[in-house]
Amino acid sequence: MKKLLLWLILLPLGLFFLLQIYFFLQICWWINFNPSSTSFMRQQLSVLQEKNPDAKLQHKWVPYARISVNLKRAVISSEDDGFSEHDGVDWDAMQKAYEKNQKKGKLKYGGSTITQQLAKNLFLSGERSYLRKGQELIITYMLELCMSKERILEIYLNVVEWGVGVFGAEAASQHYYKISAAALGPAQAARLAVMLPKPRFFDTHTGSVYLQKRSELILKRMNSAELP
Repeated sequence: MKKLLLWLILLPLGLFFLLQIYFFLQICWWINFNPSSTSFMRQQLSVLQEKNPDAKLQHKWVPYARISVNLKRAVISSEDDGFSEHDGVDWDAMQKAYEKNQKKGKLKYGGSTITQQLAKNLFLSGERSYLRKGQELIITYMLELCMSKERILEIYLNVVEWGVGVFGAEAASQHYYKISAAALGPAQAARLAVMLPKPRFFDTHTGSVYLQKRSELILKRMNSAELP
């Protein structure tokens, strides 16, 4: 009985540590090599193919230098204005999100930084739970340990969801404006940045009043955003 109990404790712990080693090695690989897809991209493709077996994602990788500075500034201003300074986690934002969740009685807000969002997109599911949040934090610190801020932002901008089946800055720029990510102007970049929390919704509600007003606010703020 004691041996059985010991195995019931050690086996899950062993599997947990093996999983962390896998995540860490994968992140080390991505320091110099670009991810062709993410866990979240594969999940969304599966959803699309349930309705249309021939469905494909819109996605094209572009290097950091070929993404408009306007978009980099707009995304940081809208999503994580402390990105260049924090260690991957904004604890004040997470505390506020926790308090909001307590009031709502459900896990709705995350308070995630860009690095945390990238951790989730690369490896995890879209479910909301404190267990998943814990794993997200571990991966976040791995990313910050292994990668420069510039590399984290480069990968994020290339894999983040920007609409129904639309992933990455280049695909988003082509989808919404028929131009390259390098050619995005300030107003276009601000609008794309504001879409990020609810990209599938805004993909089909491009005339949203909130989208317009929030874009105008980000447009005013973005020039003060600090780039890595």
